[in-house]
Amino acid sequence: MNTEALIGDARRQLRDGGLHACLLVRDLHTGDELGIEPDTVLPAASLVKVPLALATAERIRRTELDGAAVLDVQPGRITTPGPAGLSRFRHPARVAVDDLLYLSTCVSDGTAADALFGLTPPAQVAGILRELGLRGITVRHTMGELADTPVERFEASQAHLAHALAIDAGTGGRGHRVPQLDTTRANTGSARAFVELLQALWRPSKVDPDVAGRVRTLMAANLLRHRLTPDFSSDAATWSSKTGTLLNLRHEIGVVEHSDGQSYAIAVLTESLVPAVTQPGADALMAQVARRLRDHLRQL
Repeated sequence: MNTEALIGDARRQLRDGGLHACLLVRDLHTGDELGIEPDTVLPAASLVKVPLALATAERIRRTELDGAAVLDVQPGRITTPGPAGLSRFRHPARVAVDDLLYLSTCVSDGTAADALFGLTPPAQVAGILRELGLRGITVRHTMGELADTPVERFEASQAHLAHALAIDAGTGGRGHRVPQLDTTRANTGSARAFVELLQALWRPSKVDPDVAGRVRTLMAANLLRHRLTPDFSSDAATWSSKTGTLLNLRHEIGVVEHSDGQSYAIAVLTESLVPAVTQPGADALMAQVARRLRDHLRQL
């Protein structure tokens, strides 16, 4: 199948599976890439924790922060299933900055992330990205704001109604009645912008090599591995990644490194068009389409 036919078939596969997907796969050695709507901007959800980790690690390198410094962290909200780490704690805890980085990035702990945002506010994270030559990712707010969406206002048995609102309440210009899904107010990025971030981490030029290595190590230890991991992890490949989930958004970015030396940066940002909370089929479909594009690149 030629490239044009492959992209057309992938679009149909995603549409039939109830997904609007924006994705990009890039060969980190050659720069060759394949994508579907890679420049469309979507809310980033927890993907923003990767720029947060980069900014925090960079400030530690500059000695503006001490990774061993201990913070008193208040417990998170225990209202909905899913949050992990400090977000599930019932009592205050004392945690070092380095360990907050682990919890935020590897466990996707929103409470740990907000403790880091308390040290490096969103505007400062965005400024560090610009200093490092990274464009296209906006950082406007903390993770706490993602815990105040319509889904928290419904009983668990009615959560599908919040997803229906998320699907139907958007505008053609990507505004939205739900602030966390409004691209003029939310943390945002495109598949291309996140692939550029991955390339800066795996092929560092402006990013300090030690800082890039620190973030790569964190992403390699990511514990949320239900989405793209089944199609990209094997005995002959390493998959380092970060997921992002909010209402009908299902994202994942990562790099697959093969034992033969080939490496591919992959960003898949999706909006589900199905008003349901649990959609393992959508997660599997994201991975299948991304792998088809990766396999095609390997054959070029």
